[in-house]
Amino acid sequence: MRLTFPHMGLLSIPVETLINGLGHEAVSAPPTNKRTFELGAKYSPEGACLPFKINLGNFIEGLEQGAEGIVMAGGVGPCRFGYYAQIQQQILEDLGYKFKLLLLEPLGGKRQELYHAVQVLLENVPLHRAVAALRLAWQKIRWVDQGNALFRYDLPRSKDQRETQRSYERFLAAMRQETKVLQLGRHYQKLAEWLKKNRLPETGTPRIRVKIIGEIYMVLEPRVNFHLEMLLGEMGVEVVRSMSISQWAEEHLLGFCYPHHRRRTVLLSEPFLASSVGGHGRETIAEMVDAGVNRLDGVIQVLPFTCMPEIVAQSITPAVS
Repeated sequence: MRLTFPHMGLLSIPVETLINGLGHEAVSAPPTNKRTFELGAKYSPEGACLPFKINLGNFIEGLEQGAEGIVMAGGVGPCRFGYYAQIQQQILEDLGYKFKLLLLEPLGGKRQELYHAVQVLLENVPLHRAVAALRLAWQKIRWVDQGNALFRYDLPRSKDQRETQRSYERFLAAMRQETKVLQLGRHYQKLAEWLKKNRLPETGTPRIRVKIIGEIYMVLEPRVNFHLEMLLGEMGVEVVRSMSISQWAEEHLLGFCYPHHRRRTVLLSEPFLASSVGGHGRETIAEMVDAGVNRLDGVIQVLPFTCMPEIVAQSITPAVS
């Protein structure tokens, strides 16, 4: 089956690997652009948040390229993300598109949707092949996130920032094409060597360090946050970010194996926000507290208009700061 999916930062690298590894064909929509937004805004409810509109635009462009199905994550709690897939499915069907929706609900959501999606994805796939595909995709998530963290550290410390960016792009291209788990770490080591050669000597003057916090899609997708991390890095600012695809997967898909993420969020946010408000509202407060504890120079909260969890967090941030 030809499957498309929404873009969010570097998510396409592991998702393409998983879909192709399970014997399907990944249909990656064009990188998010002006047309993507225009399509999403045209067919979405006016009050829908920006990620909803961009995702819908991604799906339309993927279906235009011949996709037969859509792989989408689900959600629980007050955040409207939990209703994205169902509303987007209705909109796309009203527009005349024929497709299967494979909804990967979290374990706390509708399990029948999750079981159906897994059944379709694993249909006629030998167990050893499924395990190998999952392992390769998971390791790519982890190594890509580590490479991104290294890039964010080195960009403001580079002799030649363009060369640092080219090295990082070579790393991402190699990770996208790699089919062997054991080679992933070697690509990371090559990136580390390239960046080290291009690093300025330390002068003893501390760098400005800023943490990016907020709604996950707006934080991770550079084409909707105007390449904020790249811009700050080019200005000599080190960007610190705890939120990543691997962190999200560990907390929301594999929380029983990685309970420390939730414990940390609750511990840091509880004095200011004692209960969940959905989305990443509580995480925003926790990360702001963490930035203060670690003596960072500032935080930048990125959120879409009408995002209830982030608006709640935004109202609390003056008390935190």
